[in-house]
Amino acid sequence: MAHFLIVEARFYIDLADELAAGAIEVLEAEGHTFERASVPGALEIPGAMMIGYRNPKAYDGYIALGVVIRGETSHYELVAGESARALMDLTLDPGLAIGNGIQTVENSDQAWARANRSDKNKGAGAARAAMALVALRQSLGTQ
Repeated sequence: MAHFLIVEARFYIDLADELAAGAIEVLEAEGHTFERASVPGALEIPGAMMIGYRNPKAYDGYIALGVVIRGETSHYELVAGESARALMDLTLDPGLAIGNGIQTVENSDQAWARANRSDKNKGAGAARAAMALVALRQSLGTQ
């Protein structure tokens, strides 16, 4: 059994709730434990994960959940690119096992299609990705 930290960007509350529900269903079905942390938006997710990493509770894996919807300005590219880059940096050094469930979409319909547990269920996908990385780490005997 592993212990996960789910970090949720709450900018789109209903979408965040649906992504989290998908992730939680998968974790509970596999017998894993988790804690949840909320942040305002996708840019804050990597920072929250680093805070979790430095916490003596020692999480085995991390799940990033959020939605970035393209708007009328270039802010979308900044948020989408920088949050993804920062999560990748955390997977490489210090080597966190992260399932990236930050959805970068053109509109609300695409966001809901990806968040809905009855459709693409990307929250569950992010949880499965984090679980796979934790299992890989364990099978290789590394920390």
